Amino acid sequence: MPTPAPAMVRNELDDRSFLRLSELVYSESGIVLSDGKRNLVTSRLARRLRDLDLADFDAYCQHLESADGAAERRRMISLLTTNVTKFFREVHHFEALQAQILPPLIARARSGGRVRIWSAGCSSGQEPYSIAATVKKLMPDVNRHDLRILGTDIDPEMIRAGRVAIYTDADEPQIPPDMRRLMFGPAETREAGVPIAPDVKSLVTLTELNLMQDWPMRGRFDVIFCRNVVIYFDAKTQARLWARFAEVLAPGGYLFVGHSERVSGPAVDQFTPTGVTQYCRT
Repeated sequence: MPTPAPAMVRNELDDRSFLRLSELVYSESGIVLSDGKRNLVTSRLARRLRDLDLADFDAYCQHLESADGAAERRRMISLLTTNVTKFFREVHHFEALQAQILPPLIARARSGGRVRIWSAGCSSGQEPYSIAATVKKLMPDVNRHDLRILGTDIDPEMIRAGRVAIYTDADEPQIPPDMRRLMFGPAETREAGVPIAPDVKSLVTLTELNLMQDWPMRGRFDVIFCRNVVIYFDAKTQARLWARFAEVLAPGGYLFVGHSERVSGPAVDQFTPTGVTQYCRT
């Protein structure tokens, strides 16, 4: 008797299924999928249909919406998010951090105070480790004080990569030579990647966090980096996120945003521009 042929998987993403997926992505993450993203969605999710042995995107949507679909919704968001990052991206932010913002925070930490910095949307960790190296340069004994950096991202795969903290882009030209010496430990082969130095890595905690859900952190932050994240949200979601950042940022604290982003909505009254895509909480 011949072996039955495997079920055909239809990879066409029709209007109805695309709308359902777009609504799910928006409700889960705040990310807006325009119709121009349909091909990207199709290409990134087609394999999931095969892996789950589902016939088409309609069946995939049913799975996502089911009581057992929570894990797959997280997987879907991970596949659809854009993870573009590098060390010392937008160098003017790190110049301001080093010259203006960190010195009084370091003085507070030296006198026994608490200092917290948050990298929201940290991808695979290059941003929080760049922050940590900047701190370490100014405060070599920082590990003996209460100054810590939190990195969060919605993508668990990126968080896992950041926790491993072995990078193949350690020779990127935007990394200042003194920072490179400070940040990276020895590596037997450059091809295998270079690890973040233990005393820099220990300053950073990386954890998965969906910015649209509850924030479990306690205590306010002195600096927040949220760069090139809200560009994927609509105006309503952006305004809500800026207001939430204002709530958890200490008065006099600083917010850094991406080069094409601006604080909007009611939170505008709580922030004063102090530089290029740099704000101070009033």
